[in-house]
Amino acid sequence: MQKTPNENLPRLNVEEFRKSEKTPVVIVMDNVRSLNNIGSVFRTADAFLLQGICLCGISPVPPHRDIEKTALGATESVEWEYFDNTTDAIDKLRENGYRIVAVEQTDKSIMLHEYQPQKNGKTALIFGHEIMGISEEVLAVCDESIEIPQFGTKHSLNIAISTGVVLWDFVYKLRLKYLLNQENKSAFPGMVG
Repeated sequence: MQKTPNENLPRLNVEEFRKSEKTPVVIVMDNVRSLNNIGSVFRTADAFLLQGICLCGISPVPPHRDIEKTALGATESVEWEYFDNTTDAIDKLRENGYRIVAVEQTDKSIMLHEYQPQKNGKTALIFGHEIMGISEEVLAVCDESIEIPQFGTKHSLNIAISTGVVLWDFVYKLRLKYLLNQENKSAFPGMVG
């Protein structure tokens, strides 16, 4: 086994990223306070070629050096918009055909591995404040909620970690599963279906 040098990894430049077909998922940050978490979410959104990010309420916005520290330039590739109020972002997304899905522990949460995104894939995933979670006001206007199964003594994950886990699952269900089941699997060399 030999590590692949960075220059040999298939990478898009910012212009190619902007022109690429996106995964039809938008991340909505409901009053997320950490600059580092916001930067990490940008980087993850870039990795999975997401439609964009909505930063709401107290969520910090680029440009900021602490966001860039973890985003590593992804604030230039990933489209984002700021909203004073998370429900305003949700209203706009719903008008554009997005299903509004809270990533939160609720009495009606569907476990992530059991959840199937809608056929057109257009999903807005809501992530909440690091301590308080998603506000009750925002939960009241979500279509459903999903939850990451956990088995240890803690019952929460850092928001940057949660975003990565949920997005991998969505990208697999919306993009990779289909491609990996095709006869020509060369689009993802080395991947096992």
